[in-house]
Amino acid sequence: MDKKDIRSYTYSELQEEMAGLGEKAFRAKQIYEWLHVKLVDRFDEMTNLSKSLRQRLEEEYEIRKVSMLERQISNLDPTEKFLFELRDGNVVESVLMKYNYGNSVCISSQVGCRMGCRFCASTIGGLVRNLNTSEMLGQIYQIQKISGERVSNIVVMGTGEPLDNYENFVRFIHMVSDEHGLHISQRNITASTCGIVPNMRKLAEEGLQITLALSLHGSDQEKRKRLMPVANRYDLSKVLEACDYYFRKTGRRVTFEYSLVQGVNDSPEDAKELAAMLKNRNCHMNLIPVNPIREREFQKPSRKNAIEFKNKLEHDGINVTIRRERGSDIDGACGQLRRRHITSKKEN
Repeated sequence: MDKKDIRSYTYSELQEEMAGLGEKAFRAKQIYEWLHVKLVDRFDEMTNLSKSLRQRLEEEYEIRKVSMLERQISNLDPTEKFLFELRDGNVVESVLMKYNYGNSVCISSQVGCRMGCRFCASTIGGLVRNLNTSEMLGQIYQIQKISGERVSNIVVMGTGEPLDNYENFVRFIHMVSDEHGLHISQRNITASTCGIVPNMRKLAEEGLQITLALSLHGSDQEKRKRLMPVANRYDLSKVLEACDYYFRKTGRRVTFEYSLVQGVNDSPEDAKELAAMLKNRNCHMNLIPVNPIREREFQKPSRKNAIEFKNKLEHDGINVTIRRERGSDIDGACGQLRRRHITSKKEN
């Protein structure tokens, strides 16, 4: 029988576990601090616990490891990409981006993805499994340990759809922002969704203060369906209603992510339709020139065309930025590093 995944226990759950073992309440606080502040990976490192308690923890629980397989450091900007191996041999990738305001980490929420977005390497091969809460936390913890620097911002925009792994994702948000752990402000956390309408509405009811980012990628329903199979299930009008609902319930402005694909969704007409769609919404538009991947034919527009697209939106009153390209020399696109690793393993 599998041992219990102790790093996925919330603070209150760990208190209940320790009470069930007949331990005093302060033991839970000590253990939680070892796991989520000091970031240890072994029970024998918990030196203020008795030997007998450490032995019992070893027998009944495990600290599921997230182990670094590869680390790429960009020569162009302060960006690093990590490939992590999980206990079952699956791999996920994460990115560390250093800014003047602090360090931001982009993490994965699933091994693979079943959303099928046609320009994304993460979806090739489909969904393998959801990540446990401890595996999401573990990516951040390992990056802090490896870099020796604190993480202040988190984006859940790596491989996977976080709202397709809803329970583990929400638990992750509560734990990473818990005052007993890393205590990262929820306002510094952004999660991206393809537009799973029921879970967007459910998330709005959670009382969280994270930023929701919608992967839009098309200026109308039909154009969106060409790039995003999930649009066949959830009509754009319903997705936008869910965005409006999230804003009403949380007061948090929604970000719209729009991957610019040359000759597909970057025309002046697309810009005009987008502006009409968003003009009465309190939102931000983030334009992302698509990262070309080997398995897909999509290409990014020229810098000139991207700026013209941005200017057209701004002219119509839309708050818009072009995402700064980071790590283009280190398998920068989401899923590229994992894909290369899997392909290399098969060839060998």
